[in-house]
Amino acid sequence: MKEGKILLAHGAGGKLSHDLIKELFLPFLENELLSCLDDSAIIPTERSRLAFTTDSYVVKPLFFPGGDIGRLSICGTVNDLAMAGARPLGISTSFILEEGFSKEDLERILSSIKKAALEAGVMVVAGDTKVVEHGAAEGLFITTSGVGIVPEGVDISGSHAMPGDFVIINGPIGDHEIGILLARGEFSLKGEIKSDCAPLNGLVKAILNACTDIHVLRDPTRGGLATVLWEIANSSKVGVIVEEEKITVREEVRGVCDLLGFDPFYLANEGKLVAFVPQKEAEKVFEAMKADPLGRDSVIVGRVVDENPGKVLLKTRIGGHRLLEPLSGEQFPRIC
Repeated sequence: MKEGKILLAHGAGGKLSHDLIKELFLPFLENELLSCLDDSAIIPTERSRLAFTTDSYVVKPLFFPGGDIGRLSICGTVNDLAMAGARPLGISTSFILEEGFSKEDLERILSSIKKAALEAGVMVVAGDTKVVEHGAAEGLFITTSGVGIVPEGVDISGSHAMPGDFVIINGPIGDHEIGILLARGEFSLKGEIKSDCAPLNGLVKAILNACTDIHVLRDPTRGGLATVLWEIANSSKVGVIVEEEKITVREEVRGVCDLLGFDPFYLANEGKLVAFVPQKEAEKVFEAMKADPLGRDSVIVGRVVDENPGKVLLKTRIGGHRLLEPLSGEQFPRIC
């Protein structure tokens, strides 16, 4: 931290975010449930296991190709529950509105929330609204919490990857962050790239119907695919090898990255998941993913190994290897 201050990069989901949690939040708040640092906490009850998650959305602009802050808030919360294998039960939404915010825009956002909730098969069951002074919230911030039930026999965590696992991703990476960038119009760039924002609980249901013994599910949002793989490798104390030529990046996304010096492996996604699957079950899970509309572009991109625990190696197109480390700074602000 610079002079003991919080930086914008501390919210980017990369190494600084990881350090902030480890060095400040955990010393004060650490407990058995929180220490797992998964997308959702798993809370045992007498009859079942509940998954619980919370998140805040501060995306700029509020409306973008493929979605808006309302759709993003529902999909993001549903996806965090789904990454624990949970069936979402209900979501709460909390709105911080800036004085002077357009009622018409609020109606658009609420309509989007309703549609996304129907798409995900989940209800918004509670909420709260606050209004702050003009200039204090840049229009609108949304905070959500979600609760779901984890089916019996499902035990998914970022610490459960095992040597021999296959790594599967359900499609191209980077669409969300580049879609947000183009929507801002700050670089005089134009394109047809849309955010991939989508609820993934239906795809996860298809995965679990094919195999309940899924070791890890994670959606690569802030920090992108590279950071998520690094987190899993460290949490599970295993090595991960992925192949560059198998990881799909749309030509439009790659073109913007080349122009602006971005690395697609660190771009945020809002409709992608990474699955770590036992080798003997991988083909069955892969076929189940391909049969789902949100998984038809799925690709097996790598595997888990004993060697180099805590490291992620990218096998490049020319046959070399590149070390994938977590995002080290702020690549692009306010993307979720």
